Amino acid sequence: MTVRIVRRALLSVSDKTGLVDFAKALAGFGVELVSTGGTRKTLADAGLKVRDISEVTGFPEILDGRVKTLHPRVHAGILAIRDSSEHQRIMREHDLGYIDLVVCNLYPFESTLAKAGASHEDIVENIDVGGPTMVRAAAKNYHDVAIVIDPAQYDHVLFEMRANSAGLTLSTREKLAAAAFAHTAHYDQVIAGYFQKRANPDEAWPMTLRLSFQHRQSLRYGENPHQKAAFYVEPDLMHGCVANADVLHGKELSYNNILDLDSALNLVRELARPAVVVIKHNNPCGAAVSETLAEAFAKAYEGDPLSAFGGILGFNREVDEATAQAITEPNRFIECIIAPGYADAAFQVLTTRPSWKKNVRILRTKPLTDDGVRGLDFHRVDGGCLAQQRDASGDDFAHAKLVTKRRPTAQQLEDLRFAWIVAKHVKSNAIVLAKGGMVVGVGAGQMSRVDSVHMAVRKAGERVRGSVLASDAFFPFRDNIDEAAKAGVQAIVQPGGSVRDQDSIDACDEHGLAMLFTGVRHFRH
Repeated sequence: MTVRIVRRALLSVSDKTGLVDFAKALAGFGVELVSTGGTRKTLADAGLKVRDISEVTGFPEILDGRVKTLHPRVHAGILAIRDSSEHQRIMREHDLGYIDLVVCNLYPFESTLAKAGASHEDIVENIDVGGPTMVRAAAKNYHDVAIVIDPAQYDHVLFEMRANSAGLTLSTREKLAAAAFAHTAHYDQVIAGYFQKRANPDEAWPMTLRLSFQHRQSLRYGENPHQKAAFYVEPDLMHGCVANADVLHGKELSYNNILDLDSALNLVRELARPAVVVIKHNNPCGAAVSETLAEAFAKAYEGDPLSAFGGILGFNREVDEATAQAITEPNRFIECIIAPGYADAAFQVLTTRPSWKKNVRILRTKPLTDDGVRGLDFHRVDGGCLAQQRDASGDDFAHAKLVTKRRPTAQQLEDLRFAWIVAKHVKSNAIVLAKGGMVVGVGAGQMSRVDSVHMAVRKAGERVRGSVLASDAFFPFRDNIDEAAKAGVQAIVQPGGSVRDQDSIDACDEHGLAMLFTGVRHFRH
């Protein structure tokens, strides 16, 4: 394995996190430091001996710093192939020095773009030119040069230099190059997206869709053991979600765990009161709201105890000790738990019970705000990709329309709101029965809507009497109403919009049911 000794380093960074300590360590190896502008000043102010780039190029920085590293004495030093006799001859002939390590991260274009009120001029000025050129040059010549683009890489680089007498292995240089090319690719992608939007302000969708996700972890397998899988996440996530949740305890997450955890979190996020959801096979089999989290858990679990075994739990509040005690009662098995936090006593309970401590996976998210949740959803199809806005429309019933003679009671209206939110997260065709702030029956993923009604009624049993029903889409026929009324449902919420809406309204009036039309459909295929 070829080791290249680092004798000279060029440092030019926007993010100066850890810069001084890293440069001091390099100097301790006898590395000559060359730097530019603000980076050079930071190093000099820290007492480090550092050459200004203009000393190397023989040319001053010009055009407000736009031109400083774009010079043959810089790029020849980076791009020269050390084992090429012809390159060596040219370097001697022109008295050029080699550069063995480039430390460069780019102007903060993305963060500038995200700033409220940032002008076009400010955004354009934060498009780096010389930085990406140096990064790509060093990455191209990784056989001889190392490129560092992230402060998170500093420790590993220093560790290897200590192990190799100030040298870096070819394997490490190649890995650093791969990270560098990914970095510049993402940088260019964001810039291209910005200008594409400016050039076509009335076009809702980009002509070319470029997605950029960072590898977080390889998974044991995908949906099935014969499928390989990995988890990729968006960079710079701010809102609480599965992708940036901390795994506090338990076995490695599986592909299916992550899917279910995401579903659990997206549902409880929409509920204002203390809420718990039980997810099984990407559908809520139980959900509830109450005055305390422990009560909400008890109601959610009792919604369908048979299906809840081996399920995923999602909470919209910090899990307290009383809730943890309820979760860990005998004969309960939970795969994963996700919540914004855990009281110390609750975490102790969840991780020390003999039947729990080895298996249950416990995740903690950032606060569950709606900030950043909106955006695009993607679905891969053979040969292409579907993109759509996330189904994050408000469901506050502000525009819901009463279409029947009977009005829902205050409690029924509260349950209708709750059931409607849950139905949004159930696979279509979706029917949700709720009563007293808890789901009592779910019909999911059936090809016929009336079959989903039958399934939900069967799951609910006697609890169906006095319940309310939410349907994610309109009823094509009145048979759905008839079956619900026969079972004991008292009120219904659905989008409306069928050519046979009047048949459903008439059926509700005949059975003495209340019904609301929301005007919003929530298909989830």
